[in-house]
Amino acid sequence: MKIIPVIDLKDGVVVHARQGIREHYQPINTDLCQSADIYDVIQAFMGIYDFDTVYIADLNAITGQGNHDRLISEVLGCYPKKQFWIDKGYQPYDGSLRHPQNYLPVLGSESYRDDNISEIKAFENNFILSLDYSSSNALGAESLFSNQAFWPDNIIIMTLERIGGNFGPDLKKLEWFCGQYPDKNFIAAGGIRNKQDLMILSGIGIHQALVASALHSGNIGPEDIANILGKKIPRQAGHF
Repeated sequence: MKIIPVIDLKDGVVVHARQGIREHYQPINTDLCQSADIYDVIQAFMGIYDFDTVYIADLNAITGQGNHDRLISEVLGCYPKKQFWIDKGYQPYDGSLRHPQNYLPVLGSESYRDDNISEIKAFENNFILSLDYSSSNALGAESLFSNQAFWPDNIIIMTLERIGGNFGPDLKKLEWFCGQYPDKNFIAAGGIRNKQDLMILSGIGIHQALVASALHSGNIGPEDIANILGKKIPRQAGHF
């Protein structure tokens, strides 16, 4: 099981995402990291485990209220050996634009309509697709959920209502996707609470998960990650 820590950016700071109600998101202030500065949050995550991939959601860009392009570019430059999955809503393909090698776009269904999803094909397989859901409804272009012609190998199943809550992942939906499309790699997002949730996800065929709240709360810590990965990690002051 690969854990991918999540950073939600809003108005220049990292915020605590809760149930997809973005207008109510507040700056991060947790036991893990009292600072809402993105660099402090990344360092706090790396203090738990040397994650090789980080997911960044630019909420201003997703909601059409500006963007964090400059800040994200600076972050990627500071961590050239880390892979960053960048979700910034609708991203038109621009073949002349040269992103850093450690930038991988996330294209979320909520930002696409049936009349513009054909643009996704221009990315070929060089992106992560996020199929976004409210409590039960698919968000965005309907045909994107059923037409595999638009699907890359890696697909996030994002249940927004479960984010930041103590609800657990949407196991039924995730298990259905794994059963229907065994050739795809599905990534769980929303509601993951602890190591047990990760183990259950692994059992149904999910091998990657986006996690934020459980890392900030300490419900998933260094020992849990080492246990899941079957590795021994050196004990460091302040980590246990």
